[in-house]
Amino acid sequence: MSQQTGRMDLPVGSKLVRSTPRFDELTTPAGLRSAHRIADGVWGRLVVTSGHLDFVFEEPEPSRRTLGDGDVQIIAPGRHHHVELTGPVGFHIEFHRAG
Repeated sequence: MSQQTGRMDLPVGSKLVRSTPRFDELTTPAGLRSAHRIADGVWGRLVVTSGHLDFVFEEPEPSRRTLGDGDVQIIAPGRHHHVELTGPVGFHIEFHRAG
């Protein structure tokens, strides 16, 4: 599995639709820890607010990125992914719709 180093941004003109509550190592839903995808037309923005976690894209080629306090991961619509928690962490996910 390769380390993802490329940076991706939200589409220009996208609008915040909603945010999840803050999750931690005890409250992260099981669905986020297993393969899932974001709906078509919606982009995710995972924001780590404390600690660290591993973010894994499962396709088209598996890649892993360790995110720490202040790091952000953009998630394009339809890409299968999951998070792996390796210790104490705080994060939330924002959902943006392309304009």
